[in-house]
Amino acid sequence: MWSIWWIWMLGAVALAVLELLAPGYLFLGFAIGVGLVGLGLMTGILGALTNMAGAYGFAALLLLAAALSLGAWMALRAVFGAPGQAPQTFERDVNDD
Repeated sequence: MWSIWWIWMLGAVALAVLELLAPGYLFLGFAIGVGLVGLGLMTGILGALTNMAGAYGFAALLLLAAALSLGAWMALRAVFGAPGQAPQTFERDVNDD
């Protein structure tokens, strides 16, 4: 059951909705990681991982989702900055010249 792609995509949508209710880029990283696992299962890229892992298929997918979520969270943090960070200000306007 856990190797069905639409279950992972449904989990990604649920996490994205949770991010809308409690913003802070925490659930968005998880949603991206879970969505990437769902996309990999949908395209068949991760099918070999679940077949090769045998009984550990769900654990392998969960570990992959956690690693992808961490990478997505770190990328979001690099792009958008840390929470509570001061906003960027500009001293000079482009229209001043």
